[in-house]
Amino acid sequence: MNFKDKVVLVTGSSRGIGRSIAVKFAKAGANVIVNYKTNAKEAEAITEIISSYGTKCMCIQADVSKEIEVRHMIETIIAEYGRIDIVVNNAGIAIDSEFDDKRVRDFQDTLDTNLIGVFLVSKYAGNYMLKQEYGKIVNISSTNGIDTTYPYSIDYDASKAGLINLTRNLAIQFAPNINVNAVAPGWIDTEMNADLSKNYLKEEKDKILLKRFAEPEEIADVVLFLSSDKSRYIDGEVIRVDGGIKFA
Repeated sequence: MNFKDKVVLVTGSSRGIGRSIAVKFAKAGANVIVNYKTNAKEAEAITEIISSYGTKCMCIQADVSKEIEVRHMIETIIAEYGRIDIVVNNAGIAIDSEFDDKRVRDFQDTLDTNLIGVFLVSKYAGNYMLKQEYGKIVNISSTNGIDTTYPYSIDYDASKAGLINLTRNLAIQFAPNINVNAVAPGWIDTEMNADLSKNYLKEEKDKILLKRFAEPEEIADVVLFLSSDKSRYIDGEVIRVDGGIKFA
């Protein structure tokens, strides 16, 4: 897939899935905007890698849950590039804890980033896309928002379920010129799993038909497909990428 000269914003792209998505777009010729909240050093490192592919790259610090920061981020992108073609809403947080220890603040912070943040970025970027009469928005949800729910991540699960509904509403709002879809990954092989026990990880892998977790690049491949013209007749959909999870 060729994204030459496309302007792509990937939120939360200093590490993990977002980092892989940003690099994939750069390899495909896109001009990539790396967004981060606190990881400045990692964001600068990924910016250097992206620039090595010969495309333009901008690094912007912004908390997607803050409307004023989102508005400034989108205005900065437009001022630099004159357009925005693709948005990948990847920024997200998880605050896992036992149900009885879960705080209202945990719920609020998780919803602010994982759900309201997507609304804000999509709203401000989408308004420019409507003027262009072209755009692609891909939201990173989770199978946790569908059927792999866990009480200790009840706030995260709720946010990802809400994101699926938001995706469908945004598809209606921005039709017919902007495609809005979501990817729902299952387990991903990232550093976030480093603190989990080997026995628990094995149990989770045994539930998957492919007997392994996804590599971040495998999620990025699906994101790029949904961002390309090859998916121009897909709208308001959620694509599961979970290796075939089996449920009891």
